[in-house]
Amino acid sequence: MATIEKRITKAGVKYRARVRVEGNLIQTATFSSKTLAREWAAKTETEMRDQKHMPNMNARNHTFSELLVLYKRHIEDKGLRSAKNLITQLDEWDKFIGTTKLYSLTPTVISSALDQIAKIQYGKRPKSPATLNRYLAALSCALAYGVKTQGWLDTNPVTRVEHKRENKGRTRFLSDAERDRLLNAAKQSKNKELYTIIVLAISTGARRGEILSLKWANVNLDSGWAVLEHTKNGEMRGLPLWGPALDLLRQLYEKRKSDIWVFPNDKNSGPCEIKRSWATVVAKAGLRDFRFHDLRHTCASYLAMNGASPNEIADVLGHKTLSMVKRYAHLSNAHKSSVVASMNAKIFGGAE
Repeated sequence: MATIEKRITKAGVKYRARVRVEGNLIQTATFSSKTLAREWAAKTETEMRDQKHMPNMNARNHTFSELLVLYKRHIEDKGLRSAKNLITQLDEWDKFIGTTKLYSLTPTVISSALDQIAKIQYGKRPKSPATLNRYLAALSCALAYGVKTQGWLDTNPVTRVEHKRENKGRTRFLSDAERDRLLNAAKQSKNKELYTIIVLAISTGARRGEILSLKWANVNLDSGWAVLEHTKNGEMRGLPLWGPALDLLRQLYEKRKSDIWVFPNDKNSGPCEIKRSWATVVAKAGLRDFRFHDLRHTCASYLAMNGASPNEIADVLGHKTLSMVKRYAHLSNAHKSSVVASMNAKIFGGAE
Protein backbone atom coordinates (compact mmCIF):
# COMPACT_ATOMS: atom_id res chain seq x y z
CA MET A 1 0.00 0.00 0.00
CA ALA A 2 1.35 3.45 -0.94
CA THR A 3 0.48 6.85 0.53
CA ILE A 4 1.59 10.36 -0.44
CA GLU A 5 1.92 13.06 2.22
CA LYS A 6 2.22 16.77 1.40
CA ARG A 7 4.72 18.61 3.61
CA ILE A 8 5.57 22.30 3.97
CA THR A 9 9.29 22.84 4.58
CA LYS A 10 11.69 25.80 4.56
CA ALA A 11 12.75 24.68 1.09
CA GLY A 12 9.13 24.73 -0.13
CA VAL A 13 6.43 22.13 -0.69
CA LYS A 14 7.62 18.51 -0.56
CA TYR A 15 5.84 15.19 -1.04
CA ARG A 16 6.77 12.16 1.02
CA ALA A 17 5.92 8.76 -0.40
CA ARG A 18 5.40 5.87 1.99
CA VAL A 19 5.20 2.26 0.77
CA ARG A 20 4.29 -0.73 2.90
CA VAL A 21 3.96 -4.34 1.78
CA GLU A 22 3.30 -7.06 4.33
CA GLY A 23 6.51 -8.86 5.27
CA ASN A 24 8.75 -5.98 4.14
CA LEU A 25 10.24 -2.92 5.77
CA ILE A 26 8.38 0.34 5.20
CA GLN A 27 10.11 2.44 2.51
CA THR A 28 9.91 6.23 2.36
CA ALA A 29 11.33 8.92 0.08
CA THR A 30 10.73 12.65 -0.39
CA PHE A 31 10.27 14.43 -3.72
CA SER A 32 9.69 17.94 -5.04
CA SER A 33 6.55 16.97 -6.97
CA LYS A 34 3.57 14.70 -6.38
CA THR A 35 4.06 13.05 -9.77
CA LEU A 36 7.60 11.95 -8.92
CA ALA A 37 6.43 10.68 -5.56
CA ARG A 38 3.66 8.60 -7.17
CA GLU A 39 6.03 7.15 -9.78
CA TRP A 40 8.55 6.14 -7.13
CA ALA A 41 5.85 4.64 -4.91
CA ALA A 42 4.41 2.56 -7.77
CA LYS A 43 7.86 1.28 -8.79
CA THR A 44 8.87 0.49 -5.23
CA GLU A 45 5.64 -1.31 -4.40
CA THR A 46 5.99 -3.45 -7.53
CA GLU A 47 9.59 -4.34 -6.66
CA MET A 48 8.67 -5.24 -3.10
CA ARG A 49 5.79 -7.45 -4.21
CA ASP A 50 7.92 -9.14 -6.90
CA GLN A 51 10.63 -9.89 -4.35
CA LYS A 52 8.02 -11.32 -2.00
CA HIS A 53 6.68 -13.74 -4.63
CA MET A 54 7.97 -17.18 -3.67
CA PRO A 55 11.21 -15.89 -2.09
CA ASN A 56 14.04 -18.12 -0.96
CA MET A 57 13.06 -19.16 2.57
CA ASN A 58 16.61 -18.48 3.77
CA ALA A 59 16.27 -14.95 2.45
CA ARG A 60 13.10 -14.55 4.51
CA ASN A 61 14.78 -15.85 7.67
CA HIS A 62 18.13 -14.01 7.58
CA THR A 63 19.07 -10.34 7.78
CA PHE A 64 21.97 -8.55 6.14
CA SER A 65 23.72 -8.30 9.53
CA GLU A 66 23.64 -12.08 9.89
CA LEU A 67 25.17 -12.53 6.46
CA LEU A 68 27.77 -9.86 7.21
CA VAL A 69 29.04 -11.73 10.28
CA LEU A 70 29.79 -14.78 8.13
CA TYR A 71 31.25 -12.78 5.25
CA LYS A 72 33.64 -10.87 7.53
CA ARG A 73 34.94 -14.15 8.89
CA HIS A 74 35.31 -15.45 5.33
CA ILE A 75 37.44 -12.56 4.03
CA GLU A 76 39.55 -12.45 7.18
CA ASP A 77 40.31 -16.17 6.83
CA LYS A 78 41.35 -15.60 3.20
CA GLY A 79 43.82 -12.93 4.32
CA LEU A 80 42.79 -10.43 1.65
CA ARG A 81 44.88 -7.25 1.75
CA SER A 82 41.69 -5.31 1.01
CA ALA A 83 39.79 -6.93 3.91
CA LYS A 84 40.12 -3.89 6.19
CA ASN A 85 38.63 -1.50 3.61
CA LEU A 86 35.89 -3.96 2.71
CA ILE A 87 34.85 -4.36 6.34
CA THR A 88 34.85 -0.59 6.90
CA GLN A 89 32.54 -0.08 3.91
CA LEU A 90 30.27 -2.99 4.84
CA ASP A 91 29.93 -1.66 8.38
CA GLU A 92 28.52 1.54 6.85
CA TRP A 93 25.95 -0.54 4.95
CA ASP A 94 25.11 -2.36 8.18
CA LYS A 95 23.99 0.91 9.78
CA PHE A 96 21.26 1.36 7.19
CA ILE A 97 20.25 -2.13 6.03
CA GLY A 98 21.53 -4.36 8.83
CA THR A 99 18.08 -5.33 10.12
CA THR A 100 16.62 -5.76 6.63
CA LYS A 101 15.65 -9.27 5.61
CA LEU A 102 17.71 -10.36 2.60
CA TYR A 103 14.65 -10.86 0.40
CA SER A 104 13.69 -7.23 1.05
CA LEU A 105 16.96 -5.87 -0.35
CA THR A 106 15.57 -4.42 -3.55
CA PRO A 107 17.55 -2.08 -5.84
CA THR A 108 15.45 0.79 -4.49
CA VAL A 109 16.33 -0.04 -0.89
CA ILE A 110 20.02 -0.30 -1.76
CA SER A 111 20.00 2.98 -3.71
CA SER A 112 18.30 4.77 -0.81
CA ALA A 113 20.88 3.42 1.63
CA LEU A 114 23.69 4.48 -0.70
CA ASP A 115 22.29 8.02 -0.70
CA GLN A 116 22.49 7.98 3.10
CA ILE A 117 26.08 6.71 3.01
CA ALA A 118 26.96 9.52 0.58
CA LYS A 119 25.90 12.08 3.20
CA ILE A 120 28.42 10.79 5.77
CA GLN A 121 31.58 12.89 5.69
CA TYR A 122 34.74 12.20 7.65
CA GLY A 123 36.67 15.09 6.14
CA LYS A 124 36.03 18.24 4.15
CA ARG A 125 35.39 16.42 0.90
CA PRO A 126 32.16 14.49 0.18
CA LYS A 127 32.41 10.96 -1.13
CA SER A 128 33.18 10.88 -4.85
CA PRO A 129 31.16 8.81 -7.37
CA ALA A 130 34.12 6.43 -7.60
CA THR A 131 34.10 5.94 -3.81
CA LEU A 132 30.35 5.26 -3.78
CA ASN A 133 30.83 2.69 -6.52
CA ARG A 134 33.44 0.99 -4.33
CA TYR A 135 30.79 0.82 -1.60
CA LEU A 136 28.43 -0.85 -4.07
CA ALA A 137 31.20 -3.26 -5.06
CA ALA A 138 31.77 -4.19 -1.40
CA LEU A 139 28.06 -4.83 -0.90
CA SER A 140 27.94 -6.86 -4.11
CA CYS A 141 30.78 -9.08 -2.85
CA ALA A 142 28.95 -9.77 0.40
CA LEU A 143 25.65 -10.56 -1.33
CA ALA A 144 27.40 -12.70 -3.94
CA TYR A 145 28.78 -14.71 -1.01
CA GLY A 146 25.22 -15.04 0.23
CA VAL A 147 24.15 -16.38 -3.18
CA LYS A 148 27.02 -18.72 -4.03
CA THR A 149 28.30 -19.94 -0.67
CA GLN A 150 25.45 -19.67 1.82
CA GLY A 151 22.51 -20.09 -0.55
CA TRP A 152 20.60 -17.43 1.35
CA LEU A 153 19.78 -15.48 -1.82
CA ASP A 154 18.74 -16.53 -5.32
CA THR A 155 20.17 -13.45 -7.06
CA ASN A 156 22.39 -10.50 -6.23
CA PRO A 157 20.21 -7.32 -6.25
CA VAL A 158 23.26 -5.03 -6.63
CA THR A 159 23.52 -6.13 -10.29
CA ARG A 160 20.33 -4.14 -10.92
CA VAL A 161 21.49 -0.98 -9.15
CA GLU A 162 22.67 1.88 -11.35
CA HIS A 163 26.26 2.84 -10.57
CA LYS A 164 27.45 6.42 -10.22
CA ARG A 165 29.10 8.02 -13.20
CA GLU A 166 32.78 8.39 -12.39
CA ASN A 167 35.21 11.08 -13.39
CA LYS A 168 38.15 10.12 -15.55
CA GLY A 169 40.99 8.55 -13.55
CA ARG A 170 44.19 10.39 -12.69
CA THR A 171 47.08 10.12 -15.11
CA ARG A 172 49.56 12.14 -13.05
CA PHE A 173 53.07 10.88 -13.66
CA LEU A 174 56.61 12.17 -13.18
CA SER A 175 58.41 14.11 -15.85
CA ASP A 176 62.14 13.39 -16.21
CA ALA A 177 63.02 16.49 -14.19
CA GLU A 178 60.49 15.69 -11.45
CA ARG A 179 61.76 12.12 -11.23
CA ASP A 180 65.33 13.31 -10.77
CA ARG A 181 64.30 15.77 -8.04
CA LEU A 182 62.28 13.13 -6.21
CA LEU A 183 65.06 10.55 -6.28
CA ASN A 184 67.67 13.07 -5.17
CA ALA A 185 65.47 14.14 -2.26
CA ALA A 186 64.86 10.48 -1.33
CA LYS A 187 68.61 9.82 -1.18
CA GLN A 188 68.89 12.53 1.48
CA SER A 189 65.93 11.25 3.54
CA LYS A 190 66.44 10.08 7.12
CA ASN A 191 64.51 6.97 6.07
CA LYS A 192 67.34 5.08 4.37
CA GLU A 193 64.98 2.56 2.73
CA LEU A 194 62.71 5.18 1.12
CA TYR A 195 64.92 5.58 -1.97
CA THR A 196 64.77 1.83 -2.64
CA ILE A 197 61.00 1.80 -2.08
CA ILE A 198 60.47 4.62 -4.61
CA VAL A 199 62.73 2.96 -7.20
CA LEU A 200 60.77 -0.29 -6.78
CA ALA A 201 57.46 1.54 -7.22
CA ILE A 202 58.59 3.27 -10.42
CA SER A 203 60.24 0.21 -11.94
CA THR A 204 57.57 -2.38 -11.10
CA GLY A 205 54.32 -0.44 -10.75
CA ALA A 206 53.62 -2.16 -7.41
CA ARG A 207 51.36 -0.44 -4.89
CA ARG A 208 52.72 0.97 -1.63
CA GLY A 209 51.13 -1.75 0.49
CA GLU A 210 52.44 -4.46 -1.83
CA ILE A 211 56.00 -3.17 -1.59
CA LEU A 212 55.98 -2.58 2.16
CA SER A 213 54.58 -6.05 2.86
CA LEU A 214 57.35 -7.79 0.90
CA LYS A 215 59.11 -10.64 2.73
CA TRP A 216 62.61 -11.93 1.98
CA ALA A 217 61.15 -15.42 1.59
CA ASN A 218 59.28 -14.16 -1.48
CA VAL A 219 62.25 -12.38 -3.09
CA ASN A 220 64.67 -14.32 -5.31
CA LEU A 221 67.72 -12.12 -5.78
CA ASP A 222 69.40 -14.67 -8.08
CA SER A 223 66.58 -14.84 -10.65
CA GLY A 224 65.47 -11.24 -10.15
CA TRP A 225 61.91 -12.06 -9.18
CA ALA A 226 59.57 -11.29 -6.27
CA VAL A 227 56.16 -12.71 -5.47
CA LEU A 228 53.35 -10.61 -3.99
CA GLU A 229 51.23 -12.85 -1.79
CA HIS A 230 48.49 -10.38 -0.94
CA THR A 231 47.38 -8.05 -3.72
CA LYS A 232 44.33 -5.82 -4.06
CA ASN A 233 42.39 -8.40 -6.08
CA GLY A 234 43.39 -11.24 -3.77
CA GLU A 235 45.58 -13.05 -6.27
CA MET A 236 49.33 -13.65 -6.17
CA ARG A 237 51.41 -11.65 -8.65
CA GLY A 238 55.04 -11.78 -9.70
CA LEU A 239 57.30 -8.73 -9.89
CA PRO A 240 60.28 -8.78 -12.29
CA LEU A 241 63.28 -7.06 -10.72
CA TRP A 242 65.81 -5.44 -13.03
CA GLY A 243 68.67 -2.95 -12.99
CA PRO A 244 68.85 -0.49 -10.07
CA ALA A 245 65.84 -2.03 -8.30
CA LEU A 246 67.53 -5.44 -8.14
CA ASP A 247 70.91 -3.94 -7.20
CA LEU A 248 69.37 -1.93 -4.35
CA LEU A 249 67.59 -5.00 -2.97
CA ARG A 250 70.82 -6.98 -3.04
CA GLN A 251 72.57 -4.22 -1.12
CA LEU A 252 69.68 -4.05 1.33
CA TYR A 253 69.82 -7.82 1.88
CA GLU A 254 73.52 -7.65 2.81
CA LYS A 255 72.68 -5.11 5.55
CA ARG A 256 69.20 -6.44 6.34
CA LYS A 257 67.62 -5.55 9.67
CA SER A 258 65.16 -8.44 9.51
CA ASP A 259 65.17 -11.99 8.19
CA ILE A 260 61.44 -11.71 7.55
CA TRP A 261 60.48 -8.24 6.32
CA VAL A 262 62.28 -6.47 3.49
CA PHE A 263 61.24 -3.11 4.94
CA PRO A 264 60.67 -3.77 8.68
CA ASN A 265 59.54 -1.34 11.34
CA ASP A 266 61.78 -0.58 14.33
CA LYS A 267 60.33 -3.45 16.36
CA ASN A 268 60.59 -5.92 13.48
CA SER A 269 56.92 -6.72 14.08
CA GLY A 270 55.75 -5.79 10.59
CA PRO A 271 56.31 -3.41 7.68
CA CYS A 272 57.61 0.11 8.24
CA GLU A 273 55.56 3.29 7.87
CA ILE A 274 56.66 5.88 5.30
CA LYS A 275 53.86 8.45 5.44
CA ARG A 276 55.91 11.21 7.08
CA SER A 277 59.17 10.62 5.25
CA TRP A 278 57.29 10.43 1.93
CA ALA A 279 55.54 13.77 2.57
CA THR A 280 58.88 15.38 3.46
CA VAL A 281 60.58 14.11 0.31
CA VAL A 282 57.71 15.21 -1.95
CA ALA A 283 57.84 18.70 -0.44
CA LYS A 284 61.63 18.94 -0.84
CA ALA A 285 61.33 17.81 -4.47
CA GLY A 286 58.79 20.59 -5.09
CA LEU A 287 56.14 18.22 -6.44
CA ARG A 288 52.54 19.41 -6.56
CA ASP A 289 49.48 17.19 -6.40
CA PHE A 290 51.58 14.03 -6.27
CA ARG A 291 50.71 10.90 -4.29
CA PHE A 292 52.61 7.68 -3.78
CA HIS A 293 50.06 5.86 -5.95
CA ASP A 294 51.07 8.17 -8.81
CA LEU A 295 54.37 6.26 -8.95
CA ARG A 296 52.24 3.38 -10.23
CA HIS A 297 50.83 5.70 -12.91
CA THR A 298 54.40 6.77 -13.65
CA CYS A 299 55.46 3.17 -14.29
CA ALA A 300 52.45 2.57 -16.56
CA SER A 301 53.05 5.82 -18.44
CA TYR A 302 56.72 5.00 -19.01
CA LEU A 303 55.73 1.54 -20.27
CA ALA A 304 53.24 3.10 -22.69
CA MET A 305 55.76 5.63 -23.96
CA ASN A 306 58.23 2.81 -24.55
CA GLY A 307 55.79 0.93 -26.74
CA ALA A 308 54.18 -1.52 -24.30
CA SER A 309 50.74 -2.70 -25.40
CA PRO A 310 47.64 -2.30 -23.15
CA ASN A 311 47.74 -6.05 -22.49
CA GLU A 312 51.37 -5.84 -21.40
CA ILE A 313 50.70 -2.86 -19.12
CA ALA A 314 47.71 -4.63 -17.55
CA ASP A 315 49.86 -7.71 -16.96
CA VAL A 316 52.59 -5.72 -15.22
CA LEU A 317 50.14 -3.81 -13.03
CA GLY A 318 48.04 -6.87 -12.23
CA HIS A 319 44.78 -5.61 -13.77
CA LYS A 320 42.29 -8.26 -14.84
CA THR A 321 40.73 -6.05 -17.51
CA LEU A 322 41.97 -3.35 -19.88
CA SER A 323 39.54 -0.69 -18.65
CA MET A 324 42.05 0.70 -16.13
CA VAL A 325 44.88 1.03 -18.66
CA LYS A 326 42.90 2.88 -21.33
CA ARG A 327 43.99 6.16 -19.74
CA TYR A 328 47.52 5.52 -21.03
CA ALA A 329 46.45 4.89 -24.64
CA HIS A 330 47.25 8.44 -25.76
CA LEU A 331 50.84 8.04 -24.51
CA SER A 332 51.22 4.83 -26.47
CA ASN A 333 49.78 6.53 -29.55
CA ALA A 334 52.25 9.37 -29.17
CA HIS A 335 55.06 6.83 -29.11
CA LYS A 336 53.73 5.19 -32.26
CA SER A 337 53.52 8.56 -33.99
CA SER A 338 57.13 9.38 -33.17
CA VAL A 339 58.28 5.98 -34.45
CA VAL A 340 56.38 6.46 -37.72
CA ALA A 341 57.73 10.00 -38.07
CA SER A 342 61.30 8.77 -37.52
CA MET A 343 60.87 6.00 -40.08
CA ASN A 344 59.43 8.36 -42.70
CA ALA A 345 62.20 10.88 -42.11
CA LYS A 346 64.87 8.26 -42.74
CA ILE A 347 63.19 6.96 -45.89
CA PHE A 348 61.93 10.15 -47.46
CA GLY A 349 64.17 12.74 -45.80
CA GLY A 350 63.21 15.80 -43.78
CA ALA A 351 63.00 16.50 -40.07
CA GLU A 352 62.05 13.73 -37.68
